[in-house]
Amino acid sequence: MSGSIEPVRGMRDMLPPEYAAQAAAIGRIERVLELHGYAPIDVPIIEQRDLYSRKLGEELVGKVYEFAFGGRDLVLRPEMTASVLRAYVARLQDQPAPLRLRYAGPVFRYERPQRLTYRQFTQVGVELIGAAPPRADAECIALACAGLAAAGVAAFRVRIGHIGLVRAMLGALGLTERSQGVLLWSLERMRTGGIEGVRMRLNAGGGAPFDAALLEGIDDRTAEGLLLHSLREIGVNLRFGTRPPEEIVGRLVRKLRRDDPQPRIDRALAVLAELSGIHGPAEAAIAQAEALLASAGLPAAALDELRTVIRLVAAHGVAAELLDVDFGIGRGLHYYTGPIFEIYDATGMQLCGGGRYDDLVTALGGRQATPAVGFAYGIERVVAAAAPPAPAPTAAILVAASDDDSHPYALEVARRLRAAGHAVCVDVRQRSVAANLRDAVRRDAAALVLVGAEECARGEVVWRDLASRHERRIVLDELAHGAPDA
Repeated sequence: MSGSIEPVRGMRDMLPPEYAAQAAAIGRIERVLELHGYAPIDVPIIEQRDLYSRKLGEELVGKVYEFAFGGRDLVLRPEMTASVLRAYVARLQDQPAPLRLRYAGPVFRYERPQRLTYRQFTQVGVELIGAAPPRADAECIALACAGLAAAGVAAFRVRIGHIGLVRAMLGALGLTERSQGVLLWSLERMRTGGIEGVRMRLNAGGGAPFDAALLEGIDDRTAEGLLLHSLREIGVNLRFGTRPPEEIVGRLVRKLRRDDPQPRIDRALAVLAELSGIHGPAEAAIAQAEALLASAGLPAAALDELRTVIRLVAAHGVAAELLDVDFGIGRGLHYYTGPIFEIYDATGMQLCGGGRYDDLVTALGGRQATPAVGFAYGIERVVAAAAPPAPAPTAAILVAASDDDSHPYALEVARRLRAAGHAVCVDVRQRSVAANLRDAVRRDAAALVLVGAEECARGEVVWRDLASRHERRIVLDELAHGAPDA
């Protein structure tokens, strides 16, 4: 005999009690989002791979489930923002701005399975499209807090950063796009792993068989186009594996540009290491960052924006003591451009994250630059942090016929009870009265309704209330008003 088939590693079955708890949490959160004017949207689980190839970030790209089918490179969506923005670019650009959208659904990432980290999990989130900072950012942060409170999470803290501040700093230092990307991606790792690990990544890749000086003075997009055209002209086959030629060439250009003057790299690493270590209460952390950037002669205008966002979040009713500033969070996604945030429970488990991504609409083919901000919850973690009691299942009523001829009458009884708003099961196993009574008790049913030839003839039912153990006859027409009182 063959063994049982288990779920794929990292996936899980959600049994009725777990499903009920998760559905209840989603329902509470979605009600909050609805009351704030966010309309529901749904997007496909399967997307074109190219949707995620440029703006997702190296770490997450490596966790994407990808496959080729029908000559196309496809993926299971690893997150929802890119899909929602793709839908916006395709069909919603003419809608009045700002556009508020909400979503809920499964996403897939090849994560290392551990407690509350699954390879399929559920995201619920929002996108606020067409609104610049700071008010829209504050709305999203406050809304994320309100949703957690509605779901039953009693204790949490918000960490707020600003990836735009780091981008401006690295740009002012004159680093190449590749170096900036590596440093932004490494922001969170710098605090725990130190400078040397990041330096090794910057130096990774070895020598290139081309002269990088040929690309001087040319932006990356132009360089990629020229290199792709040249390689095709000399007959180089770039159609291998699952990566599109444009991505292969893009990676090659970034590798060719990998070298920055060492003093420039050292200065960036030193400032970034110190900046990423700044975190704590908002005013103190911002003042510390301001002093650091001033001493280094680097731009700090984003700090004023951050102050305003935090002030507005408090104006939404979020307690100031729940808000920390953390310049070491990076979110791991390349599309963030401004304020970013993460929310953690009392044990340090991340429940929610989001931020501003003003370049994503144009990156996905939008007609014009469109500011946008959003966030998403990991619902499995929210449920665990809230530990809400699973909603009590509706006590069903069991209807049973004593013989085949009475079964159609039992179905009519069930229809009337359902029309009155009751959950009803009909016996389909032709069990005895005693067996049906045992089954009803075992399932915590509210009542057992029995019908036979006599009940059919008289237009009645035998109603046995299982809580009071009281039994009586009821005329069928009375069921239109619902179940009788015990």
